[in-house]
Amino acid sequence: MHGHSRTLREPTVSGTSEGTGSAADSIRPALTERHTAVPVVPDGPRDYRAAFDAAHLAMAVVGRDGDVIAANHALAALLGAEPRSLAGQCAADLVDLAAEARTWQAYQEVLRGRQARLRCTRRLKHPDGHSLWTEVTLGPVPGTGEVLLSVADISDRRDLQARLRHLQMHDPVTRLPNRALFFERLSAALEASAYGPGGGTGRIGLCYLDLDGFKAVNDTMGHRVGDRLLTAVAARLTQCADQSGYGRTGGHLVARLGGDEFALLVEESTGTEQLTDLARSVLAAVQEPFDLAGQRLSVSASIGVVERDAAGTSATGLMQAADTTLYWAKADGKARWTLFDPERNAHRMTRQALSSTLRPAVERGEFELEYQPLVDLESGALRGVEALVRWSHPQFGTLTPNRFIGIAEEDGSIVQLGQWVLRTACRQARRWQIEQPSDSPVFVSVNVAVRQVWDSDLVGDVAEILAETGLAPQLLQLELTESAVMGSAGRPLQALQALSDMGVRIAIDDFGTGYSNLAYLSRLPVSVLKLDGSFVRGFRYEEGTHPNPADETIVEAMVQLAHRLGLTVTAECVETAGQAARLRRVGCDTGQGWLYSRAVAPGEIAAMISRQVAARADGPAPHPLV
Repeated sequence: MHGHSRTLREPTVSGTSEGTGSAADSIRPALTERHTAVPVVPDGPRDYRAAFDAAHLAMAVVGRDGDVIAANHALAALLGAEPRSLAGQCAADLVDLAAEARTWQAYQEVLRGRQARLRCTRRLKHPDGHSLWTEVTLGPVPGTGEVLLSVADISDRRDLQARLRHLQMHDPVTRLPNRALFFERLSAALEASAYGPGGGTGRIGLCYLDLDGFKAVNDTMGHRVGDRLLTAVAARLTQCADQSGYGRTGGHLVARLGGDEFALLVEESTGTEQLTDLARSVLAAVQEPFDLAGQRLSVSASIGVVERDAAGTSATGLMQAADTTLYWAKADGKARWTLFDPERNAHRMTRQALSSTLRPAVERGEFELEYQPLVDLESGALRGVEALVRWSHPQFGTLTPNRFIGIAEEDGSIVQLGQWVLRTACRQARRWQIEQPSDSPVFVSVNVAVRQVWDSDLVGDVAEILAETGLAPQLLQLELTESAVMGSAGRPLQALQALSDMGVRIAIDDFGTGYSNLAYLSRLPVSVLKLDGSFVRGFRYEEGTHPNPADETIVEAMVQLAHRLGLTVTAECVETAGQAARLRRVGCDTGQGWLYSRAVAPGEIAAMISRQVAARADGPAPHPLV
C-alpha cells in the first residue's frame, strides 16, 4: 500500500531508479490491492492549465471578489471574446447572475464559502446577435478560496424540450392548446390577479362551447369527417377571437378541451358585454355552413358564458359555473348562448343539496306532518283533514312540499317518503278516533304520486298500514292529480280499483287543470273531486270589483256533473266568507283553505275535534269552524 501511495504522490523523473522501473512504467495506472486502476495525477500546474484550456466545457476561475482570474477558450468562444480579454471582468455580468435577486444572493453565498454550489439557467446573447440558453454552475476550488464557473450550452436541449412541450400541450387534430395548457394558462391568470390588478381590469371571462349533434356527424359520416369539422370550427373560433381585438385589453386563448368542447378564455376582460358580444360572433360563425372536401355541413353550438372578478375565483369554480351555464343553454333549446345567473345557480345548488340528502332525511326523522281541515260548507263541521308533509331541514329550515316533492319523484325517494307519510297519517287519524270517540270520526286525506303506484305495491302498503294502525278504510282518502288519474291505464287503474274495492276513497286533486276527460271520469273508481284553487279565487270579491259570473257558471256545472256521477266536491283555497257563501250556493260539499285554518300541528286538530264533540253534546250551536 505504501508503494501505491508513493506512485500517486511522487511522479518519477526521466531515467531509471532502483526497484521502481522505467519512466514509461511510472505513468501507467497503478493498481490497488483490489486491482482497481487509479490514474496518475499530471505532472503539475502546467498540465492542469492545458486541460483547462483544451476542455470543450466553457469554464472560468473566479476570485473571491467576483472577478475572472482565468477563462478557457471554450468560454471565450461561447461569449464571442478572447480568453485574455475576459480576465478581470465581473463574472456575474458575463453570465447575467444579477438579473434575479434570489440567484444573486446565492452567488454571493458561494463566493463567501457559505454555500457549496449554485446551478441556474440563463439566456445569454452572443455578440453576433443570436441568443443561446445556458446552464451555469459555480462551485468552490478546494484549498484556494476561488470558484470554478462552468457554462454549458443547452440551447438544443431547450429546443427539444419546447417541441416536446408543444406536442404535449396541443391538440393533434385542431393544433389548438389542449385541456392541460388551458388550465395552466387559466391558473396563471388567476394567480396573477391575486397580486393586484397591475394596471389591468382584474376580471376574467370564459365562453364554454359544445357543438350540437356532433356525435351524429361522427356516426353517419365517420371520424375523418368529424376531425375535419373540428379543425374547421377551431379555425373560425380563432378568427373570432383575433377579430375581437383582445390585444387592446388583455390576452386570449382558444382551446379544445376534448371531444367537441372548446373554450375561449379572455384575460383582463372589460365586462359582461364583451363576453356576450364574443359569444354572439362565435355562434354566428359556427352556424355558417362548412365545406369539407366536397361535403356541406351545417351545425350549431351551445355556449355557456361566465364573466366575473378574477379575485377570489378559482379555476375549479369558474369551470363549474361555465359547465352549469352550458347545460342551461342546451336545456333551453340549444343553438344559443346563456349567461351565468347566480340566482339560478343557487336554486340549482339548493336542489342538488336537497336531492343528495332526501333519502337519509327520512331515516333521520327530519319530516313531520301538519294537517289542514276539510270543512262541511253547509254546517261548518270538521269532516276530515289533509296531511301535508314538512321537511325540517338542518340547513334550509322548514320546507314545504313544493320545494322537495318534485325532487323526490325524480329520484324515486317518493316511494320511501310516501310510505312514511301514509303510515304516520293513518296512525294519527286512529289516535284522534280513540282519544275523541264520535259517531262521525274525522277522515285523513293523503297525497299519492303516480310513481308510488308504479314503483311499489301501493295496494299492499295501504292494506298493511290499515291493519297495523287499526284505521277503517273509509277513514282514508288518497289524492292523485287529475293528469295522473285521467291518464291511468293498466297497473295504475287496477291499483285504484283495488283500493276503492277495499273501501278507501279516491280523490282527484287540482281538478280542472289537466286532461278534463269527463267521459273517462265516469269509468274511474273516484269518489271525490277537489276543484283547483284557480276556480275558487275567481269567486273572491275585491274592493271596487265584481266577481266574474263565468267562474261561478263553470264551477256550478262541474259540481252538478260530479253529483250526477255520485261524487262529492271539495273546493280548495277558500279564503273569504264570500267565497264560501257562493260555493255553498252552487252546491259544493266541502271547503279547504285559510278561512277555516292553515295547516296545523296534530294537537290543534285534536282541540278542534274536542270542541266539535262538545258542541254536539250540548245541542245545536254554531260550529267551531264556521
